[in-house]
Amino acid sequence: MKKEFVVIGLGRFGGSIVRELISQGGDVMAIDKFPDRVDEFASIATQAVVADTTDESVLKSLGIRNFDHVIVAIGEDIQSSILTTLMLKEIGVNKITVKAQNDYHEKVLRKIGADQVVHPERDMGIRIANNIMSNNVLDYLELSDEHSIMEIKANELLAGSTILDLDIRAKYGINIVAIKRGEDIIVSPQADEPIQLHDIMIVIGADADIIRFEKKALN
Repeated sequence: MKKEFVVIGLGRFGGSIVRELISQGGDVMAIDKFPDRVDEFASIATQAVVADTTDESVLKSLGIRNFDHVIVAIGEDIQSSILTTLMLKEIGVNKITVKAQNDYHEKVLRKIGADQVVHPERDMGIRIANNIMSNNVLDYLELSDEHSIMEIKANELLAGSTILDLDIRAKYGINIVAIKRGEDIIVSPQADEPIQLHDIMIVIGADADIIRFEKKALN
């Protein structure tokens, strides 16, 4: 059975989510209060609707509580974002992900029951900064304010050493959860797994510990 989604707000962020969900085989109801945006997605989304999502009766009439996941991608209008999220909780939507504009917006969204809050601009900025600051860090995913997952490329200094030799957990407090090697991926690698040149190590841990490892072991 196809998963069914609602995306509210069809700006650049919401629009990209609609396109990706459709490309992955999902059913998507796309909603915006601006008719020109809705027209743009009429031939892309499963259903495209002009609607004011701060009106509880409108949400009920659209049957939104029956969808698997609702993404609130409203742009600059923080009040509409908050009211829409509140209305979605009131009618019993199962899972709600909301785009936040800032930390205060996120605090309010979490207090009224948003299941997941994302900061796409901030998160992308952090990822780009991490990528350009180091030749070894290929990608970055924030788990919390202090913990992350990073993809780190192995260089000549690590090549030939096993995970046991590196003793990363004891020395740095981080864990290698997987290794990408060409087209292959080794999940939960064994302690005797040798690191090869250009392997991509997927490490998880506190940001400060990952940075310490990247600076001491790879430079």
